[in-house]
Amino acid sequence: MLEKVVIANRGEIALRILRACRELGIRTVAVHSTVDRELKHVRLADETVCIGPPPAADSYLNMPAIISAAEVTDAVAIHPGYGFLSENADFAERVEQSGFIFIGPRPDTIRLMGDKVSAIRAMKEAGVPCVPGSDGPLGNDDAENLRIAREIGYPIIIKAAGGGGGRGMRVVHSEAALLTTLDLTRSEANAAFGNPVVYMEKYLDHPRHIEIQVLADSHG
Repeated sequence: MLEKVVIANRGEIALRILRACRELGIRTVAVHSTVDRELKHVRLADETVCIGPPPAADSYLNMPAIISAAEVTDAVAIHPGYGFLSENADFAERVEQSGFIFIGPRPDTIRLMGDKVSAIRAMKEAGVPCVPGSDGPLGNDDAENLRIAREIGYPIIIKAAGGGGGRGMRVVHSEAALLTTLDLTRSEANAAFGNPVVYMEKYLDHPRHIEIQVLADSHG
């Protein structure tokens, strides 16, 4: 049984992790930015550590600060929740190399599936039909990006390669809006996930969403 867990997230996500830990008798450490010190999960946690100023890049995406919080509180594991660093393979790897348990997939699994571009590539190699798209990350060549969009056909959607939780996605209905939207999505992706890489797909107006959740622990 884990004795103490660092919750590397905020808000409702952090509260859910905190409640689960309490039910299991696990002590919690809430990390927070300077502006989040009064959030409910921070007030309810057993211990708290401030990890930086309000911008996510300086706090909730600050890997050294989060790992340091685990070190100074003698925690044994770090739970990233979802969003932020939860799908960052480098973070999972650094957590394990620092001697802590990363509550989530193995780094190699995240590296394959956490990055949407590599996940699509893996699915295609496995013979799974995929939505038409850019077949890789978008570069900085405006003419090439316009060509790819025309080839796919509008409307298209620009997505963050490291995104999740519905963030880092913007729909483009016309060529006139493509380049501006591309820049906005890159900025949003970098701010939210620390990764500005984006790709492009055909936008489906009324898709049927079928999702399968697979749950496992370190024992299988």
